Amino acid sequence: MQLCYRGMPWTRLDTRWGAFIAEWDATGITRLLFPGAPEPEGTAARPPRGLASQFAAYLAGELRTFALSLAPHGTPFQLKVWQSLCGVPYGQTTTYGEIARSIGHPTAARAVGGAVGRNPLPILIPCHRVLPSSGKLGKFGPGPVWKARLLEIEGARPHPESHSR
Repeated sequence: MQLCYRGMPWTRLDTRWGAFIAEWDATGITRLLFPGAPEPEGTAARPPRGLASQFAAYLAGELRTFALSLAPHGTPFQLKVWQSLCGVPYGQTTTYGEIARSIGHPTAARAVGGAVGRNPLPILIPCHRVLPSSGKLGKFGPGPVWKARLLEIEGARPHPESHSR
């Protein structure tokens, strides 16, 4: 089912774990919501080419890198953090501190955590690959079960020794 949400086109991505909602504008995908998000009323829209097939392939463990146009909206700092997240390889994890160092703000791990938490494109911008320095799962907007599930799909271990960055 395809609808229009907040004046922007959107579509449901039905999976075995429920329906995700993707929203986009003329520049690319702007938002991804997890199952349980409310389904608004609206008009039919055609999803960006490749979105449904790539998303399904990722969740099946068959796709490592998305080839989609992403257009998240955020502050310059958030965009810098989100760009850095895209460099965390599939199946690997990193820490907030490592991301902070990679963007030239070595003392900004907490601010990086805030930006990671505001990522409007979880999965597509892989914020689930970021862990606290303790190696625990840490926070994840959709919940820790989702974070663990995504790391499991990728074969990543949520332990500090699995960090490669």
